[in-house]
Parts: sequence; structure tokens; C-alpha cells
Amino acid sequence: MRGMTPRAPLAALASLMVAGCVTKAKYDDLQRRMDDTEFALRAEQEAEAQAYEEQLGTLEQQLERLEKDAEGYRRQVIAMETALANKDAELAALEGRQASTERELASVIEKKADLKASVDRMSSALEELRARQAAADQRVAEYRQMLQRFKGLIDAGKLKVSIIDGRMVLTLPMDILFASGRADLTAEGRAAILEVGEVLATVPGREFQVEGHTDDVPIKTPRFPSNWELGAERALVVLRTLIEGGVPGPRLSAATYGQLRPATRNDTAEGRAANRRIEIVVVPDLSTLPGYEELETLGGR
Repeated sequence: MRGMTPRAPLAALASLMVAGCVTKAKYDDLQRRMDDTEFALRAEQEAEAQAYEEQLGTLEQQLERLEKDAEGYRRQVIAMETALANKDAELAALEGRQASTERELASVIEKKADLKASVDRMSSALEELRARQAAADQRVAEYRQMLQRFKGLIDAGKLKVSIIDGRMVLTLPMDILFASGRADLTAEGRAAILEVGEVLATVPGREFQVEGHTDDVPIKTPRFPSNWELGAERALVVLRTLIEGGVPGPRLSAATYGQLRPATRNDTAEGRAANRRIEIVVVPDLSTLPGYEELETLGGR
């Protein structure tokens, strides 16, 4: 059948029938060949159709598998997109937390710096407080030592030791030192000043200022035109007597306040007597005070 096409017997039979010269044997042979050809053609067509159907079934199965695979891939893509969206959300949340953490860290660093500055200030203040306390303790100790050294004069009523405006002051009442309106020491006054000088000479490293004070009763004489001059002369007399008692001159100075710094009111005889006085002030040692080095720097020394 592969050597003759299925249409050849039919064409031959048709030709013989037209010519009118076909014998029955030839006709039967041709008819048989035609039937065989038609049967073979049908079988071949059926085989081809079956093969096509088989191929179509295979393709449909492949297509179904591909569609299933595509659906699986679509699900995977959707899952991956969902996971990616979740990751993006997580990343955004992490970035937000990171920004918040960075702000908190910056705040902590700032607070730490402020705390360190506060600690430094407190440490400096504590150090200054300790220095002041040490200076205060030293002044208290000196005051007690001064009281002990002058115990005899204090007990005799010839001297009073006190703290006035933060300064240690030795006060000598005027009635044992000078007569009214005079600047000449009495014998008792000279003895008291010499005794004070002997004690002050034993106090190392301190300077003393002698201050003259009067009451408010005015004086006007050729020697003392006012209470200023009277207070000044009395202070200088006491200063010179302290030098005789052994106090080095460079450690002494004199000042006068006249009636301008009364210890009490001047409206009674007792008050005026209390205001007529000589004060020996222990000059504070500024070098022991906090901030002295800064003061020296500002002073250009």
C-alpha cells in the first residue's frame, strides 16, 4: 500500500469503466483492490486518528500538569509576595525601633554628659566645702588657742576675744588704757598691752591690725581736731607698745574708725564706754581661702 496510493485503483477502475472494455475478472480484481485500499485507508486513518487522540491525551495531561505547576507557582509567588510584604513591614518596624533606640541612646548620652557635669560640679563643690570646713576648723582651733593664751587677761576683765564679721578680734576696754580725750597709755593699760604683745609674738605667721574706736561725743582740740585723729593716735600708741612687747613691726598695722563703727548704742554712759575701745584684729590669711589662686590670677600676680 505504501507503493500505490489509495486513489490509484479507483482511478484505474474509473478509466476502464469509461472505456467500456473491462472484463468481469478485471472488474472484480479492481473492486477487490479498491476495497482493500479503502480498508487500508480507513485503518490508516483510524490509526492516525487514534495516534492523534493519544497525542492529544498526552498533551492534555501535560497541559493539566503544567496548569497545576503554574497554579503551584502562582501560590508560591503569592506566598513569597506575602512573606516579602511581611518582611517589609518587619523591616519598617525594625527601622522605627532603631530610630527610637538611637533617639533614646542620644538622650542617654546627653543625660550621661549632664550627670557627669553634675558629678564634676558636686565634686568641685564638695572639695571647696571640705577646704572651707578645714579653714573653719583651723579658725576654731586658733580661736580656742587664743582664748587659752589670753585666759589670764580675759579672767581679769582686761581683754575680750570674739568673732566679729568673720574676724577674730581682741577688744581692750578704753577705761584701762587711756583717760578721756587723751592718747597716753595709763600704767595699767601699758602693762596690759605689753602682756598682749608677748602673747601675740608667739602666734606664728599671722598679721594684726590695731583699730581705734571712740564714742560719738565730738572732740575738737589742736591735737585732735576730730574723733578720727583721736582714734588714730590711740591705735598708733598701742601699735608701738605691741612692738615693745615683741610683735614684729611688719606684722602690725593701724587704722581709725572714730565714732563710725560703734559696738552698741551711744545713748547711755555704759554704751558710750563700750564704744570707746581698742580692737586688735587678727588679719585673715586669704591664701587659705578657696579661690585664692583665681584671685591672684585676676590680680595679675
